[in-house]
Order: sequence, then C-alpha cells, then structure tokens
Amino acid sequence: MQTTLEDTGLEVLDLRGDAAFADRKLHAPDIGSQLAGLQRLARALVETPETILQELVNAAVDLCGADSAGISIEREDGSDQEFYHWIATAGDYSGFLNAVLPREPSACGLCLERGHAQHFTVSKKFFDILGVEAPLVTDGILLPWRTEDTRGTIFVMAHGRTEAFDQNDARLMTMLADFAAMGYRQQKQQAQLIAQEKAVAVAQMANTLAHEINNPLQSMTNAAFLIAEGVPDCDPRGLGQELSKDIRRLSTLVNELLSLPFATPPASK
Repeated sequence: MQTTLEDTGLEVLDLRGDAAFADRKLHAPDIGSQLAGLQRLARALVETPETILQELVNAAVDLCGADSAGISIEREDGSDQEFYHWIATAGDYSGFLNAVLPREPSACGLCLERGHAQHFTVSKKFFDILGVEAPLVTDGILLPWRTEDTRGTIFVMAHGRTEAFDQNDARLMTMLADFAAMGYRQQKQQAQLIAQEKAVAVAQMANTLAHEINNPLQSMTNAAFLIAEGVPDCDPRGLGQELSKDIRRLSTLVNELLSLPFATPPASK
C-alpha cells in the first residue's frame, strides 16, 4: 500500500503557488558569506572541477544562510528501497554523504514529478519511517535538475528556523540547480576521459566555457565586495534585484553549456 503524503511527515508545496512563501520579507544578505561562496565556486569551476559538486553545496549553505545542503541523483540501477543517492552534502547533514533513500516516501520524488522548485519541511515521522535520526527540517527549498540520462535535486534546509529562506534564496537556488546539472555532467564526462584518454576537444571546450562562466561569477563577487565595503544607500531589495540580473546572465551561459551535445568517448579497442 502506497503511503500517503499525510502519513509521511513530509510537507512539499510547489513554490509557484505558495503565497505564504512569496509574502515573506526579504532578508538582509550576509555579504561576507555570499562573497566566500561565490569565490570558492568560481575557483572550483576553473581549477578543480572534480570538486565542483561539493563546492556547490558548500556555496548553497553560504549563499542562502542554510544549515544544510545536498545534491541527490536517481540511481541508474536503483530499487524501490535504494533509489535516491546523496552525492554531495554540507552543513549539519554532511554526515549523510552517500546516503541512499527509498523511492517513497520522498520529497525528491515529488520535486522531480512536479518539475519545479518546492518548499518543504520534514517532521520526525519521516525519519521514524526511515529508521534514522537527523535534525528536523523546519524550512527548505528543493529544486530539480537533469542531464541527458540523469535526474536529481539540489536542496537547502534549516533545522530550527521556520522562515529561513525567501524569494532571493529561491532565485539563487535556481542558478545552483543549473550548476548541479552542469557539474554532474562534467564529472561524468571527466571520468570517461580519464578512463579512455579520448575526446580532448570536448575537454578543451568545457574548459573554455568554464572560464566564460567565471566572468559573470566574478562580476557578482566584485559587486558583493563593494557592498561589504560599505557602499551607501544599498538595501536588501536592491541587492536582490541586482543579483537577479547576474543570476539570469549566469543561467543563460550555463544553459548554453547544457545544450551542447554530450560527447561520449569511443570505446577502447
């Protein structure tokens, strides 16, 4: 018998229709933390792409002031009991790296089914069903992402605050969801390149695009630095509007990368 939503300890609401979330007052951003997160993400894209997924969840904690963050994927060979694999974690949930969760009940499954950003909370009942102990999720944002052959989610969570996130955080997470797809795809492609020592042109193209993506990232970090230095007449709403412009620019570049054909290296002879 399929467990109903009311029985799971999960509340998962589509952000497009969540009026209470939309009405939340915008928070004053922590410029220092946002600056640090963007800088680490920019460096990882260019210098250590193999760490990009971990740096991505680290950045999600910093950018959104979250207590925890994570990235999940659907396992290719997953069973109903072992279906969602947490491939990157940060914050209070960092100990759940490589955790594998069932297909149901699952906030990830609802998010992927609906295909849009979700607002979610998790009560003790859910953890009792799984037979684990973990901090409750009192506020969270969950977004879907996908590559050619893989679907997953990226999420941020608070474990005590009930209004930890706002619309600006949802916009930032939209950008990070694009990065999650790009980062997972890049890591998978790198593994193929290492194994077969082929497709050099694809690696060069990925490197070029990573540097192009770094430009708007650097612009965002420069703006955050100026604000941190005390630029007058800067209010949180104004900051949110400026960040939204940069996020749209960044998402456009990332989507261009994701639209490129996925080059599979030839099989070894």
